[in-house]
Amino acid sequence: MSASEPTRTLVLGGARSGKSAFAEELLADAPAVRYLATAVVDPTDGDFAARIAGHRERRPKHWSTVENADLATVLATPAPATLLDDIGTWLTARLDARAAWDAPRGTVVPDCDVLTAAVAAYRERLVIVSPEVGMGVIPATRSGRLFRDEIGSLNQRLARVCDEAYLIVAGLPVRLK
Repeated sequence: MSASEPTRTLVLGGARSGKSAFAEELLADAPAVRYLATAVVDPTDGDFAARIAGHRERRPKHWSTVENADLATVLATPAPATLLDDIGTWLTARLDARAAWDAPRGTVVPDCDVLTAAVAAYRERLVIVSPEVGMGVIPATRSGRLFRDEIGSLNQRLARVCDEAYLIVAGLPVRLK
């Protein structure tokens, strides 16, 4: 990779916008990719399990997958190319782990600090997928507003430390940075 090529890329988009497929395309030519999967499969949720299965089937066989790992720890070890998909499920797990759904806002800030620092320090090719939320109605529940606010803050922080950022709308990438 030359000095002019981006190292860290943030890919944002709404639900079913095509953000994961776009992120995968960014690394299609990489000889090896470490895929950091953050979703936890709930065997009682067939719809979500099917979505995860679709992601697994779409990945090239030569990619390695790391599931539900401590992201900062994994990012401390370089790999030729890494795809982190996605920040929304990681944040949900952190909110669960800290029992933060009813806690004061900012309870997960220490986790976000560690992740942002790990991304900022990472010097190999890294593509991060994250949901862009809050473009519609204000969520009716506290948990919905909490998630919207926390992911919005985290996306801003990640965008600052990434070399480039895209917003995916209806399957089309819009370069932000």
